[in-house]
Amino acid sequence: MSVQHSKAAVPEAAWVKSSYSTGNGGECIEVAAVSGAFIVRDSKQPAVAKLAFGPEAWDDFLRMAAER
Repeated sequence: MSVQHSKAAVPEAAWVKSSYSTGNGGECIEVAAVSGAFIVRDSKQPAVAKLAFGPEAWDDFLRMAAER
């Protein structure tokens, strides 16, 4: 996992909001799949730092999240 500091633009259409997002101000994340990585951002503060996961780390993250 790494924090993405570049200003490289991910097209807005690439971002997918979590299905757990209710739209009423709760904690929400968005994910974009780009060139060999999965980028995660806070939907309420999209310009703030993003997290980047490689494919294996993303699979591990999803597996852990499913166990919770």
